[in-house]
Amino acid sequence: MPHHDVFPTPDTVHWGYLDARRRPVIEIDPGDTVTIHSVSGSPAEASRNPAHSIRPELQAIHEALAPSPGPHILTGPIHIRGAKPGDALRVEILDVRLRDDWGFNIIRPGKGALPRDFTQDETLHLSIGREAGTIVTPWGMVMPARPFFGIMATAPKPEDGCLTSIIPGYFGGNMDNRELTAGSIIYLPVSVEGALFSAGDGHASQGDGEVCLTAVETGLSGTFKIDVIRGAELAMPYAETASHLITMAFDEDLQEAMREALRFAIGMIVERTHLTSVQAYSLCSMAADVRITQVVNVKKGVHIMIPKALIAQSARDA
Repeated sequence: MPHHDVFPTPDTVHWGYLDARRRPVIEIDPGDTVTIHSVSGSPAEASRNPAHSIRPELQAIHEALAPSPGPHILTGPIHIRGAKPGDALRVEILDVRLRDDWGFNIIRPGKGALPRDFTQDETLHLSIGREAGTIVTPWGMVMPARPFFGIMATAPKPEDGCLTSIIPGYFGGNMDNRELTAGSIIYLPVSVEGALFSAGDGHASQGDGEVCLTAVETGLSGTFKIDVIRGAELAMPYAETASHLITMAFDEDLQEAMREALRFAIGMIVERTHLTSVQAYSLCSMAADVRITQVVNVKKGVHIMIPKALIAQSARDA
């Protein structure tokens, strides 16, 4: 199938928002592959370390655009021919590669998981070894990189207007789910003609929770195979890895996000197996992992990891 590349320029990115009215930067057919290249950071967040390389395209974006209302630079959107409201995108993440040799992490007073505990703005710059797949902190600690896109999204419904890139929702968006690395698959509802898929908010590494406000923010190159599932009528995104199905939910109340993700998990198990809802509820308690995705994006995220091996034992088509 054809392959496409989309590079970040002032004409191919949108900074801080998702909007159904945004014109696509490219059209592709279902089944095509596309490599999306991203950049991250405002002028204040860009590294001034002479050992770090600042890409000319990031500087061009800084000169031509301004963030509003969110901070994330998103590449796209991409129009997938034939995708219609009520369908779903199946986005297989074939590869995610580190693009830059630096990243940043920030703390802002009044934000993060401990909004009143830290009263000074902090911006840390970290060195990234792209070939070695390592990250070096300012205090000398070396961490393995585990790159993924914090934001993968379809356009929101036209009636919802222009939405900040900060808050995740039914369209995906700022999910910040560290499981969505190379080899995983994300399923996203389609709300407009062509779906209008965008990606950005590259992370070199992130822990569950993303507690101080950000991960190791950086530029990435991700290769995706995008297909359309007709008439899926999907209400919320979900994902899968080689070993797990993953349900997700977002709410300002972390407890409510957990409940919704759990209800989604129970429904998924019932749909795919011979189990009753009571049995599926018990199975989740015995074998599924309930994880905090992030607690910093206004709507907090919870994802539930359901082992595929257990689903296969009672699959409906077995």
